[in-house]
Amino acid sequence: MVSKDENITAAQPGPNGNKRVDMSPKQSIALFLLALSLSFWLYWDGLAEAVLRWQLQEEYSHGYIIPLVSLYILWERRFQIAASYQNFSWWGLPIIALALAVLLVGEISALYMLIHYSFILLLLGLSIAFLGSATRHTWVPIALLGFAVPLPYFIEVILTSKLQLLSSQLGVEIIRLCRIPVFLSGNIIDLGNYQLQVVEACSGLRYLFPLMSLGFIGAYLYQASLWKKALLFLSTVPITIFMNSLRIAITGLLVDNWGTEMAEGFLHDFEGWLIFMACGGLMLFLVLLMELLTSRQSIREAFAVPVSVSADQYAAGSMTGLKWPLPVVAAIPLLLAALVSLMSIESREEITTLKKTNLATFPLQLDEWTGQDDSIDTEVANKLGFTEYVMINYHNSEQRPVNFYVAYYASQRKGVSPHSPKVCIPGGGWEIANFSRTTVDQMPVNRVVIRKGVQDQIVYYWFEERGVPVANEYIKKWMLFKDALFLNRTDGSLIRVTTPVLGDESIEDADRRAQAFIRSSRNQLLQLLPAKSLEGTQ
Repeated sequence: MVSKDENITAAQPGPNGNKRVDMSPKQSIALFLLALSLSFWLYWDGLAEAVLRWQLQEEYSHGYIIPLVSLYILWERRFQIAASYQNFSWWGLPIIALALAVLLVGEISALYMLIHYSFILLLLGLSIAFLGSATRHTWVPIALLGFAVPLPYFIEVILTSKLQLLSSQLGVEIIRLCRIPVFLSGNIIDLGNYQLQVVEACSGLRYLFPLMSLGFIGAYLYQASLWKKALLFLSTVPITIFMNSLRIAITGLLVDNWGTEMAEGFLHDFEGWLIFMACGGLMLFLVLLMELLTSRQSIREAFAVPVSVSADQYAAGSMTGLKWPLPVVAAIPLLLAALVSLMSIESREEITTLKKTNLATFPLQLDEWTGQDDSIDTEVANKLGFTEYVMINYHNSEQRPVNFYVAYYASQRKGVSPHSPKVCIPGGGWEIANFSRTTVDQMPVNRVVIRKGVQDQIVYYWFEERGVPVANEYIKKWMLFKDALFLNRTDGSLIRVTTPVLGDESIEDADRRAQAFIRSSRNQLLQLLPAKSLEGTQ
């Protein structure tokens, strides 16, 4: 006989005749919190890196708010979750196992995005394992956490570059509508007396990510059909691009009339806040327009929070007699095993090159080429994050110039890797006139013709990834992932050769000069960079 006051009740027949054991809500929730605590311990370093990005990059500063909003939504749905609970679900266990596998791959390859999304997937798996079908009330706040995940640096650089150019082009068109003569070169806006450069901070990412988060929350709260919710969320992208272009145009107009101080300091930042508020206003206007053309709901009705389940309904709900959440019980050993594996991975020191790379010793005399050392601005160098670099301006016996640049990264595990010149070239006001992938003596390279006004230059670049030359940036990323996983190495380099097309020569002449320099410098470069195999190196 079992006392009424005991937490665990007697075994009773289940719906299929099987016996089940019920437990008190406190015991079941404590078991879930144990699994959740192990999860946070397991992902602590990855979560800390996300918080650091929130702190250092303004475009992700909204990340601090997202978890709080998710917790608030869960709290508001607590009675609905309890009332709709029926049973745990074993479907949560394979999702948890998949999340842990992704975590280990992310830790080995140091792809933080994998670690962050793995954590969100794990939370979803734990919810399904613990709540079963009641997860329909928790998946949205869990998915919302995805908007707090910082993008990998290489994706961020590409996205920033595209948004810079698009915003610059639209901004210039708006300025021209005001009958002000303006010339655009890359992302440099020339107003005659003044030149404005649309830098990374003005690309629109600072609006895009917070606005997409706001759009997702708004779509969740919007009491309307699915197509209206989708349209509200998707509208955040064109609204961001248009309003950021408008901001650039307004800045150009202010600078044209009152000088460059209008593009700096408090006024510039305050203008950014106004534009963001205007973005929110446009989203609200879109909702009004959709309702005016369809169901004619008021804003208050459209965003009315559904009536929550009452406390009485909660007390009568099936969660008062929780079953043992067996998938959560099974997940705890998986979490512990992943924790042990993670400690083993962290104790495995990355294989770094045994041979000292000293690019500063690269010779200034190469066959007919005579060089002079050049340097990169300290602030730019810190941003690029390389371990070592060399930049030399060479000229041949005919005084024809070539610029040679190598950036070496001893480790790319922390997301720091070479920026593709294809992405960075437009930032200096140059335009890519032609891009192709070719070979020089069977070595894959990228050939780019860049143009600024009437001046052309030829740029050749490629990557040396652990002794293997690579031209394709996506193949490079795959090799980085594979070698980090199997070789425990992530060292790599970017090599770039640039030469101008002079007034008395053709593009073909400049091409031959650049290729001749690549052949002359190749052997010397390979002696300084790490080889494919490190055996026997000193």
